[in-house]
Amino acid sequence: MDESPSPSPSPRKGNEIEHKVYARVGLLGNPSDVYYGRTISFSLANFWASVRLQPSDHLIITPHPTHDLVQFSGLDHLVKRNENFTLSYDTNIPRQTGLSGSSAIVCAALNCLLDFYRVRHLVKVEIRPDLILSAEKELGIIAGLQDRVAQVYGGLVYMDFTKDHLEKFGHGVYTPMDISLLPPLQLIYAENPSDSGKVHSTVRKRWLDGDEFIVSSMVEVADLALQGQTAILEKDYSKLADLMNRNFDLRRSMFGDDALGSLNIEMVEVARRVGAASKFTGSGGAVVVFCPDGPSQVKLLEDACEEAGFVIQPVKVVPSYLNEDDLKTLSG
Repeated sequence: MDESPSPSPSPRKGNEIEHKVYARVGLLGNPSDVYYGRTISFSLANFWASVRLQPSDHLIITPHPTHDLVQFSGLDHLVKRNENFTLSYDTNIPRQTGLSGSSAIVCAALNCLLDFYRVRHLVKVEIRPDLILSAEKELGIIAGLQDRVAQVYGGLVYMDFTKDHLEKFGHGVYTPMDISLLPPLQLIYAENPSDSGKVHSTVRKRWLDGDEFIVSSMVEVADLALQGQTAILEKDYSKLADLMNRNFDLRRSMFGDDALGSLNIEMVEVARRVGAASKFTGSGGAVVVFCPDGPSQVKLLEDACEEAGFVIQPVKVVPSYLNEDDLKTLSG
């Protein structure tokens, strides 16, 4: 597996604090994370977002020169003490690719605030994803926990969102895995995404209404992650390929082609036409691919992507970047 150098959580350079958080790839089980299911996700070193915090006389959130059109003079409700700061960010995560670009920014900002207020040791790692999700909900961003878990922990993580545990403890059961167990993977995405569809469609309502097909299909999607954990631990990559393909097929049967969008479907089909396993990294916009036949199959895939106008890159996985203070907060 192509790995990036182990990232250092970079807290203070003098009085300045900066944190980098990477994009996220859902490998198996999505979208069951929002249906009390299970997923396996990893942090993607190919793309990242960084947030910089500098002490200042006033609370300032600096707009990004490309992505933002609004500057805020202050957010008094965020500050309950006399220390103010200036927050700024940068990101190279492609937009609308299902790689969790927005949550990467929020996660990096949270890391900066934990260090600025010196409370990292007081905020449990397990609850940080929910804090990030809550902040995003206030911004009108609707999503599940899997993205934030992968971005808080880094590395490769198996996640169980069983309802009883979530309701009792406020978080799922998150199990880091050795990233060296992963086979080489590829990432496909469109530089100018269009026809992304309406991914969530009516599935949520049908699930809440107890639709038997949706409920049973979502249970099967969650079970793919459980099977995938075993397949990865045993390096059963043939099984992993089958599970990846099944994951997409189940999503397609539940949401339908109109909801998924023709461009997204074509990215999956390009990979399948050369015999590779493929599925969405998230809700659409990018695809994670495994070529079980090795480099020769990767070359076929690269040629097919070039012809179709898609970008393809080897996946680089970020090792876990929890530091000593983080690890001390982990349950058990």
